[in-house]
Amino acid sequence: MNENILESQHNTNNIKINLSTKISNVKMNNPLMNAAGALCTSEEHLFNLNNSRSGALITKSITWCPRDGNHKPKYYHNDFGSINSNGLENLGIDTYIEIFRNNEPFFKRMSSKPKWNKPFFFSISGMSLEDNMSMLRKINNISWKSIVELNLSCPNVIGKPQVGYSLDDMYDYIENCTEIYSGTLGLKLPPYFDIIHFEQVADLIKKFTPKIKFITCCNSLGNGLMIDTETETTAIHPKEGLGGIGGQYIKPTALANVWKFRNLLPSEIDIIGCGGISTGEDVFQHILCGASVVQIGTQLMKEGVECFERINNELREIMMEKNYSSIKDFQGKLNVKKSD
Repeated sequence: MNENILESQHNTNNIKINLSTKISNVKMNNPLMNAAGALCTSEEHLFNLNNSRSGALITKSITWCPRDGNHKPKYYHNDFGSINSNGLENLGIDTYIEIFRNNEPFFKRMSSKPKWNKPFFFSISGMSLEDNMSMLRKINNISWKSIVELNLSCPNVIGKPQVGYSLDDMYDYIENCTEIYSGTLGLKLPPYFDIIHFEQVADLIKKFTPKIKFITCCNSLGNGLMIDTETETTAIHPKEGLGGIGGQYIKPTALANVWKFRNLLPSEIDIIGCGGISTGEDVFQHILCGASVVQIGTQLMKEGVECFERINNELREIMMEKNYSSIKDFQGKLNVKKSD
């Protein structure tokens, strides 16, 4: 039996639970994947994700040249969430393309070499628009196109503002990048808070329909501060202790971003929910708000790739209890109670 379909007895009915979903035309066996930045920097990390129960995998956000990132300690988590200031630590675009090419994409099954058995996303976050365009040209030359998440929202590069908080800069990035890349392209966005900002960003993205296939809502919440009471110091050291906040702290904000953009954008633009996902219930809520897929960061750092199997099982249990057989049965169907 397919691992993503579970038959179970519930209320005297046999229920088949199908966790499959898709981003654009790319099918996934289940809606879980890592968030760019969580245990996805090295080739070993990527192979561990490939062999896990995730439905897809994504690289660390990539720059043109390798980067060591900010100085350590630059990551910390507690029971409720995390703070990081990694500063785009990664191996550089050429190394990730070599890893991808040498191990065969998941949809090409004619080689005896190890091959990806699930969709492979590149996350790119160049230090400039020109860097992103150059990386997209390289990825575009791979014979089998991958999926690209253009990160417009890294809050942890010293001296570099987030592109996603400037409408003019966003327009330039999207306009130029969509002219170059012919594969499946999406945007990783920062968290937004004001209704007018949701509307302005949605109007901008709609101008590039159908070239933009998905958005990811949302990156970590910058810039927060966590303190070690025992030592009376900041939990991380870069940027005077400031960094991106993830985990349960950001879940309500992430859900709001998924819900608002699902209602503002055309249905052909899929949404990846990201923020505060540690249980099957968290996944259920993101999908109920309109997400097709979810990314897991803080919990993956805490638990390792084993979290994917547990969370998938918890999602199945919720769906069985509610007599839902597929994600489509409840996706985007949040019941919003309006005041009289």
